[in-house]
Amino acid sequence: MKVKNQLQRLQKIFPNSWLNQLQYFQSSLLSSWIVFGSSQPLQFNQKSAMVFSPHQDDETFGCGGMIARKREQGIPVIVVFLTDGRGSGGLVPDAENTIVPIRQQEAIAALKILGVEASDIHFLAKADGSLSDLNNQEKQQIISQVAGLIQYYQPDQVYVPHRKDCHRDHEATYQLIKTAIAENAIKVELLQYPIWLFWRAPLFILLKLQDIAGAYCFDITSVQENKKQAIACYTSQINSLPRGFIQQFLSCYEIFFSG
Repeated sequence: MKVKNQLQRLQKIFPNSWLNQLQYFQSSLLSSWIVFGSSQPLQFNQKSAMVFSPHQDDETFGCGGMIARKREQGIPVIVVFLTDGRGSGGLVPDAENTIVPIRQQEAIAALKILGVEASDIHFLAKADGSLSDLNNQEKQQIISQVAGLIQYYQPDQVYVPHRKDCHRDHEATYQLIKTAIAENAIKVELLQYPIWLFWRAPLFILLKLQDIAGAYCFDITSVQENKKQAIACYTSQINSLPRGFIQQFLSCYEIFFSG
């Protein structure tokens, strides 16, 4: 809520174009600072992975390079989408029957480029934008589904959005997955990926130095083109994102944070 209020104040001061430029500058500065200064290198490994994505595209933006590198070595990667993505339909009539299947097909196409077969993709299809407002019964249902998937596939690593990712569904996804792991005493390496964090989080207000200090930098140079092609599959989303937003995911590095 604090971040939302700060963004609203900035929007009153700056036109959208200026605000986008400001956010792009902040994102670029933070990414460069982490990649070239404060982060530790994350070495490639043979660990199997499960990626939890709030919406169809977050997995490719945040983890596309990691997914592609693992898959080209034949390492198992499972991708789980928590929501149906209908929120991006906006005021489009009958969005559930139009944008939802479009986003699913975009996700399947993007992940195929990254090396993930449709049989390794799971759509939990919860309502987009609802994850932070679920009642206890709904939360436990998702937690049980998540725990069941982790226990069935037994991945070595689990990837989730950053706990401060400045998006309600993203932060709720982190909490749901974290709870599922804790309640079921699952032993797995947890890694967080940022999507909106660098774009929206005011430095030193929400994003602290200790947050940045825990970052890892992962080289995706060998699969950088695969990731670009996968991002391009999300045609229903690209034009609705802020100018410059996608650019932060096109570099030869991905940034992760430990559990």
